[in-house]
Amino acid sequence: MAEEQKHDFGWSQAMGMSLHDKIRRDLKSAMLQKQNDIRDAIRVIMGEYPKLTVPITLESGKKSFRVKKPEEITDDDLLGIIHGLVKSEKSVLELQKKESSPYLQVLESYLPKMADTDEVLAWINEHIDFTEYKNPMQAMGPIMKQFGKLADGNMVKGLLQELSNK
Repeated sequence: MAEEQKHDFGWSQAMGMSLHDKIRRDLKSAMLQKQNDIRDAIRVIMGEYPKLTVPITLESGKKSFRVKKPEEITDDDLLGIIHGLVKSEKSVLELQKKESSPYLQVLESYLPKMADTDEVLAWINEHIDFTEYKNPMQAMGPIMKQFGKLADGNMVKGLLQELSNK
């Protein structure tokens, strides 16, 4: 019976649902199940929505902004918000000398899976010809273009430095 009530929090693109819809569903589910950590983390994410704006021109010709309507919010908008929250939470945890927190775990459950070292290395070996570059670090651009936010820039930099020392 308890297994039936269990709800998976978090999101992935494979779910076939927008991140915005999943966050709203998870908030409702967390409230019904009295999971306060999850509820509070989702409310922090939703509290960032007013930062998502669209430029408009008023009748007077003045340029201004309006908050995006829920149907205008894209997954990329929300991922940007969540990345920012994760980054600030990691800074706070670093100062407290802690590894993780329930809040951070909830936030990270909504982020796409990051590319690991093996995936990046396999892509580099398959697609990058270092003879085209004066310096292996110049390959950073194409690699980051391929992986985008799914690869940690510092990890890629470390890989390239390791490859250049060989």
